[in-house]
Amino acid sequence: QAAHMGDALPETLDQARTAAMTCQRCALCDGATQTVWGTGATDAALMIVGEQPGDQEDLTGTPFVGPAGQVLRQAMTAAGFGPDQVWLTNAVKHFKFTPQGKQRLHVTPDRTEVDTCRWWLGWELAFLRPKVTLALGAMAALALTGNDARLSARRGTVERGLHEGPVLISWHPAYILRLSDPVAQNRARDDLTQDL
Repeated sequence: QAAHMGDALPETLDQARTAAMTCQRCALCDGATQTVWGTGATDAALMIVGEQPGDQEDLTGTPFVGPAGQVLRQAMTAAGFGPDQVWLTNAVKHFKFTPQGKQRLHVTPDRTEVDTCRWWLGWELAFLRPKVTLALGAMAALALTGNDARLSARRGTVERGLHEGPVLISWHPAYILRLSDPVAQNRARDDLTQDL
């Protein structure tokens, strides 16, 4: 694995970020605009892990700036804190999509891509050492725990992560946006706020 990063393993979070910017560990780097690395407080007690960058995240290089990010930020505000107090990142660091006209439609990364990108998430966890990690969605839960069981039975529960730390499982904000029933959507928003 070290061969993918040059001659040496990163000794700091900044070195890991720099190495991730030229990642070629899987084919996702070929279509994406850039690697989307985590951002926020490097001394944060809470790391929030989403699934993968979306179109706007890919273009800006910043996690959680699109529609799902707005839902997350609203929930954080309702919970009494802001994005500058946590570390925001994704399980997969490149946007996987299929072009359709001028649009780029989100495609879910496969398990191999999630497993391959866990390398970078592992460095974030190692250098930041959060007290709690919040997994948003099934892919983030898989990357953090290795467990691919359905999210509906796990939401709101704490599992032991592959990094040996606690992982709280919650809904991904994009899932909340996809809910067509307003009652279900409000309930899921409340769940996310409660988890935060």
